[in-house]
Amino acid sequence: MIRMKAKFLVLLSLPALAACASTATTPRSTGLPAVSGSPLSSVAGLEIVMGKTADQLTRLFGNPQLDISEPPARKLQFASGACILDAYLYPQENGGSQRVTHIDTRRSDGAAVDRVSCVNALRLR
Repeated sequence: MIRMKAKFLVLLSLPALAACASTATTPRSTGLPAVSGSPLSSVAGLEIVMGKTADQLTRLFGNPQLDISEPPARKLQFASGACILDAYLYPQENGGSQRVTHIDTRRSDGAAVDRVSCVNALRLR
């Protein structure tokens, strides 16, 4: 009987002991896409877009047709008769300004367009 009471007391004390456990957390990644981690960063011809800020894109392509902010991301859309480019900007882990980490390109009918060709067409307008 005493042995059963001892087991019961031990079981009752477990939640209290768990509450005393350390609650230290380890820093975790923000989960935001990194410019350097993007497979597009190594594509020849896209270096003029990848990793750039919104101001740099505006100087390159002119004012965007769309500027959509969905924190923490921002999407800028540039278009010409040849194609539409969506540039996705995210803040950097070091707290720097938002930079392009991904782009999508298409024609106005939705058909796929080569990214480098679209970037070049937008630069020439």
